[in-house]
Amino acid sequence: MEIKIALAGNPNCGKTTVFNALTGSDRYVGNWAGVTVDKGEGRLKGSKNVTVTDLPGVYSLSPYTAEEVITRDYITSDEPHVILNVADASNIERSLYLTTQLAETGLPLLLMLNMMDAAEKKGVVIDCEKLSKLLGVPVMAASAVKGQGITEAAEKAASLAGTVPSCPTVFYTPETEKALQTIEKLIKGAAPPARLRWYAVKLFERDEGALAELALPKAVTQQVEAAAANREKQANDASDSIIISERYAYVERIVKQCVIKPQAALTPTQKADRLLTGKFTALPIFLLIMTLVYFLSVGTAGAFLSDFFKETVIGQWLTHPLHSLLQTVNCAHWLQSLIIDGIMGGVGSVLGFLPQLTLLFLMLSILEDCGYMSRVAFIMDRFFRFFGLSGKSFIPMLIATGCGVPAIMSSRTVDNPAHRRMTIITATFMPCGAKLPVIALISTVFFGGAWWIAPVCYISGALAVLVSGLMLKKTGFKLRLFAAEETPFVMELPDYHIPRPSRLLSTVWERCFSFIKRAGSVILLASAALWFLSSFGWINGSLRMVSDPANSILRFIGEEISALFIPLGFGSWQSAVASVMGLLAKEELVGAFGVLGSAESILGSSLSAFSFLMFNLLCAPCFAAISAIAKELGSPFLTAFALCWQTAFAYTVSLCIYQLGSFAITGRFTVLTATTLFVLAAALFLIIRPAKIPQKVLTKTRNRV
Repeated sequence: MEIKIALAGNPNCGKTTVFNALTGSDRYVGNWAGVTVDKGEGRLKGSKNVTVTDLPGVYSLSPYTAEEVITRDYITSDEPHVILNVADASNIERSLYLTTQLAETGLPLLLMLNMMDAAEKKGVVIDCEKLSKLLGVPVMAASAVKGQGITEAAEKAASLAGTVPSCPTVFYTPETEKALQTIEKLIKGAAPPARLRWYAVKLFERDEGALAELALPKAVTQQVEAAAANREKQANDASDSIIISERYAYVERIVKQCVIKPQAALTPTQKADRLLTGKFTALPIFLLIMTLVYFLSVGTAGAFLSDFFKETVIGQWLTHPLHSLLQTVNCAHWLQSLIIDGIMGGVGSVLGFLPQLTLLFLMLSILEDCGYMSRVAFIMDRFFRFFGLSGKSFIPMLIATGCGVPAIMSSRTVDNPAHRRMTIITATFMPCGAKLPVIALISTVFFGGAWWIAPVCYISGALAVLVSGLMLKKTGFKLRLFAAEETPFVMELPDYHIPRPSRLLSTVWERCFSFIKRAGSVILLASAALWFLSSFGWINGSLRMVSDPANSILRFIGEEISALFIPLGFGSWQSAVASVMGLLAKEELVGAFGVLGSAESILGSSLSAFSFLMFNLLCAPCFAAISAIAKELGSPFLTAFALCWQTAFAYTVSLCIYQLGSFAITGRFTVLTATTLFVLAAALFLIIRPAKIPQKVLTKTRNRV
């Protein structure tokens, strides 16, 4: 018999760590809520018939967020045979609220108290046997980090599959219990017997999903409504609020009986947060930390390691010996050119920046794993809301510095639909790991390897997110694409801890391997295609190899689109081709220069190079990210709007940089200068004009306040 175990728990309770330990999988583990935004499956190690499903972390089973929808739909779909509820033992009150809901689903349930080592360090003592009796479900202690108790918990959970769970403990007051029993009698026969209590509670809360699933007759629906309304009148409160408050009251009662806590005192985390999340110190400290990160990874140490890697490893140890070998065996000239100029020139140029990426990924992983980055999302919330975004939008922005695809997918953690759309559209403005080689190339060739170019690019990306968010907020209200009531920002802040070397190495390896894999597949194929188009041309009506790329097929393709980029300062056919190739993968911008010629000869001036850099950092992302945008937005219209918005925004920024920069340097005022000033004025108007918020949204917001 195939057994399916559903892993359910709060965000940041160590659930994904448990999943990885049980299945040998390598799902990404981040030290903030919302890292798992989709369910994943794996086979329990040492078992042939047990499958473990890692569900997104949730605080409840009320389907308001994307995570709650995924988790609730899976649990109530009759697919899992048993639920393994992972709870944070060091913060048990918060975890048990979800446990009371899971106990009502009619599925066998085992409560695994994870992070028992962290609880013991805090002086928290939990009586698991007594807690099990009060809840009516098995309870086991474990520590996923130390690998203690998790396998035993999974095996115990598997043994519960097929058993009939006892009736759930009564979590409510006698008055509420009476109303629920009335509803149970009304829906008996319409709801599955094992899930009668679940549906009774959901109907009492007026859960639209439960109402739709049962499709009750109108007369029964009216009687259910009467039972809920009668209890609301008694309590002078809304039915869903009654359930919430009585669940928490129950959790408080059992915690008092089962948990011993030390006297309250400021923890090291609370002391650190006074400085790191302080009103006046939080933002300056964050900017200082990020500047140091990019100074080390892109500037000093990273630049030194990349220079060594490119010149020694790729140049002296790989390219030169390979070239000599090809000449020794009298390899055909065209094949030598393909391997040395095309593949090594393109792929080698990209891989040369691997040391810088490795350092950047390492330092970002340290900040993530120690618990600092989740604080930054909290810090940014009030600031982001002014620009039409949520503090949770910072998480996709941060992930985007690694890769835009998981960043776009992680936007599911943003609860507000309008904020989520804006996050999806703007997240790829942040320079991803694929764009770092482009930044390093321009910095090295045109700015003497200045370390500050990278922070300027990342700050520009962040400003583009904020400014673009503000413009979307004010221009999208007419279509109501980005209009929504304000929602509170709720996020779990984990304790600070020393990053675990194994997790750091795993995360850095995963990100670097992804970069190497792209270089060995997409970049290799793109470089080979680029070499072919730049090495062959039509001579006297036949396709032949040419010595000068100016006579190649690629030149004629590039010249067809190069006029579009003349106002931006890089109107050569080579730079136009490079920009288009960047849609395959942003690293291919560097590969294109490796095949077509030096960046210095193609772009010319530092101003043109900086304009080229800004355009390619901000324009439409690679095809993989475009695919993710289409999937998350779920609309061809919105996808087309997103790509047009990104490209138009990038074009406007680059136009202003080059035209206003040229005017400042030369003092020549041209038609293009006047046009640029007009475009800039229009953009400023979109930013500063008041938003015309639809009355419906204003009413919702006022009512909530």
